[in-house]
Amino acid sequence: MTTITVFGAAGATGTQVVKEAVTRGYTVRAVERAWPARAPSLTGVTTFTADVLSDPLDPAIDGSDAIISCLGLAFSPQTAIAPPPLYTEGTLRIIEAMRQREQRRLVVISAAFVDPHTEMPTWFRHSAYRALRPIFSQMADMERVLRASEGIDWCAVRPGWLLNEPATGDFRVFDKALPKGVFRTRHADLAAFLIDNALNDRWLRSTPAIGRKESVRFTTPPALLKEVLKL
Repeated sequence: MTTITVFGAAGATGTQVVKEAVTRGYTVRAVERAWPARAPSLTGVTTFTADVLSDPLDPAIDGSDAIISCLGLAFSPQTAIAPPPLYTEGTLRIIEAMRQREQRRLVVISAAFVDPHTEMPTWFRHSAYRALRPIFSQMADMERVLRASEGIDWCAVRPGWLLNEPATGDFRVFDKALPKGVFRTRHADLAAFLIDNALNDRWLRSTPAIGRKESVRFTTPPALLKEVLKL
């Protein structure tokens, strides 16, 4: 039976990855730094509590066929200004643990906006993108770490601005960057694509961008401001 380790398993995307993997009949090792008091209990899921920056990771990945990193930083003024090295050092520690167990397959979440020249709405470039540039810069550094990691079969998926709406299955995948008019990515669609890439070689050692054209009510400045204020 296929076994997948999911880091950041209690986050918005990580939760979807765990549910989707269970639906597909896979065994899941779910890892989180601090589990919420009412974390869901699912058949086929073993939970681990570990800080990816400091705790041993071997127990969580031992016996896994693939590792999916859904690590992410909660938005706040502090993380926007000086984000902790979750993407860079966290990914390095996962890679080190994988090498000790002779494991190769790693899929991580990056962002469509790691490339400052990528297509994005003008208002977004001068607002949210500018505020989150240190985080996007760290994601770009994470991708460089992956490219330099010999013996690791990695894929860094680049979603657009994430959207907490039901899966559609009609998302599109592009090489490296989202085109004009495609700005958002649903957590559930991203989860399905992450699992797909943990188990096939289509986007091996590459940075596919994933997204879909959403309705106006999900793509205007007021819509995004409302979502950010809820975080």
